[in-house]
Amino acid sequence: MSDEVAEKVKAILAEQAVLEPSDVEMTSTLDSLGIDSLGLVEAVFAIEETFDVQVPFNANDPSDSDFDITNVASMIDAVRKLVAEKQG
Repeated sequence: MSDEVAEKVKAILAEQAVLEPSDVEMTSTLDSLGIDSLGLVEAVFAIEETFDVQVPFNANDPSDSDFDITNVASMIDAVRKLVAEKQG
């Protein structure tokens, strides 16, 4: 399941960055991928829809959010936690 989560999150981010998923590294930041604030919001919506979870994300103040957007790995870890909580 974890690899599936990672692949789907990378694919979502790649789509926003207009890149191939293979170009999205675990250490990549949103800035390094060229994803702006609108792209981030769209990625969050796509994550919510794909995984049927509610992402604790404040678009007005992303730094004051429980959803870690530091880099791709941190976003994948955050999604894994949300999926695990949903599954009980």
